[in-house]
Amino acid sequence: MHRQSKIRLGLTIMTITIAVLALIVSALSVTDSNEWWIRIWDFPRIQILVVILVTAAAISVLNWRRYWWLAAVLLIAAAWQFYRIMPYTILHPTEVAMTAKAQGDPACFSFVSLNVLQTNRQYDRTLKLLRETNPDVLLLLETDAAWQTALEPILSQYPSRLDRPLDNTYGLLFATRLPMASGKIEDIAEPDTPSMTAQLSVNRPFTLMGLHPRPPHPGQDTEERDAEILIAARRAARLGTPVVAIGDFNDVAWSNTSQTFKRIGKYLDPRIGRGTYATFPSKMPWLAWPLDHIFMTEDFTLGEIRVLEDVGSDHRPVYGRVCLTPRQGELRNKEPAAVTRDDRETAAEVMDEYREDQVEEARGED
Repeated sequence: MHRQSKIRLGLTIMTITIAVLALIVSALSVTDSNEWWIRIWDFPRIQILVVILVTAAAISVLNWRRYWWLAAVLLIAAAWQFYRIMPYTILHPTEVAMTAKAQGDPACFSFVSLNVLQTNRQYDRTLKLLRETNPDVLLLLETDAAWQTALEPILSQYPSRLDRPLDNTYGLLFATRLPMASGKIEDIAEPDTPSMTAQLSVNRPFTLMGLHPRPPHPGQDTEERDAEILIAARRAARLGTPVVAIGDFNDVAWSNTSQTFKRIGKYLDPRIGRGTYATFPSKMPWLAWPLDHIFMTEDFTLGEIRVLEDVGSDHRPVYGRVCLTPRQGELRNKEPAAVTRDDRETAAEVMDEYREDQVEEARGED
């Protein structure tokens, strides 16, 4: 066999191997399993789409006549992946209208949500960013006692706070200069994994929720994460008041869980029709996923949303300015998607699995 033929054969084998792997992970991401090694394939859909398209093109060049069928299957998988992420491109209509209200309008407020990365000790970079953005609402995650002390020069400027620093990478610090009628930090689904809820007001009252469930990884499937997200969605739906939900959900915006959360909570997503606003990992933007979220009920319109500069964490901060304008929202926003029968069944299954998991853990402790 000539050397050129050997090289061509080697490239063909390598390309087919990559194609098969891409098809396998695409198929896995269609399933309803909550196993961590399956659910992680929800995250890199954009990267998988790129790999599929490049691989299909390579097959066409190397041996189209023999493997045209594989290229065709790859294109079907590519269409599926694009279908899942397409709402987070400019090809899709927006859900949340932009507001004409200027910064400083009493109906509007700004926020910064940031997972600081507990082991990141570049406090000055975060302090500098917070001084520059000067948000009305601040949610800081993975904050331990050292982070609380380091950020005190900023935090002390906020009249209302909820603090629960922890050394397990799930600490939470919340601060606001908006009037706060009440607020609490609680463990919704797992011990020492806090979330927060606060009743705030601008021109009228609204509720702000901050979440940080645990991610899927070896030894940690998604029962607890999904349960926390869906419990928060049910609470939002029962409130009957305007709600904004922010935080590091450890889940991508296009996952089944996030979409179910969105429908059950009657939320809109200001990123739809505008972009992914990817935040993680911060140092590899070409690989980044949207793990840090903002959802809002139809009572709000959008002033601005940005992913900010790297401050030494593995997440980039999210900055937003939103306005509580129920009349504008009703007229200009897209109507929230209705809760489907599948949503109710999915939520019930998630909660059943979560309860079973809790029972098994309790038996193990005994």
